Amino acid sequence: MAERRNAGPPARDRVLDAYETLLIEQGPGGATLDAVAAIAEVSKGGLLYHFSSKDSLVGGLLERLRERSARDAEQMRTDPDGAVAYYLRTSVPGGESPVGLTRTYLAALRIADGSTTGAPARDALAAVDADGLAALREEIEDPVLAWLVQLVGDGLYLRTLTGAPLTGGVSPDELHGRLRELVFRRS
Repeated sequence: MAERRNAGPPARDRVLDAYETLLIEQGPGGATLDAVAAIAEVSKGGLLYHFSSKDSLVGGLLERLRERSARDAEQMRTDPDGAVAYYLRTSVPGGESPVGLTRTYLAALRIADGSTTGAPARDALAAVDADGLAALREEIEDPVLAWLVQLVGDGLYLRTLTGAPLTGGVSPDELHGRLRELVFRRS
């Protein structure tokens, strides 16, 4: 009997990881099936076994996004520091979601404006935003304040992506503390 070697993540996960990498680094144009297969270290036939077409691959990525979003929302709900702290902490450099949501979200953003992939990607991204807002609403009674916290986190994330200064001389920890103080004084 041949000894089975540990091959790392299953081929399906390697394909999705490779697809995310190519979308993030090269955009949709560079994320061809051949390129995905090469990065994932699977044959094109192996890729097609898991994802029969490019649309199927997009569907797999968006399914992964929804799964990771649900796990991330659960992390928010159970974080010892609370949902607000978790959301803001995972919106800055080095604070990525422990379930891989940040990377998958960014990959989905890259396909959100495509003609055939745009609508499903936008729907999946909207579901992620709804998951996060629902978790914040469990901690923040006022729906407007919950949405404002989400927008602050989104702004921090956008600044992270663009390389813009995060908080105009205020550390992320100071920003988090002050925002929590304002939110919970008003709730």
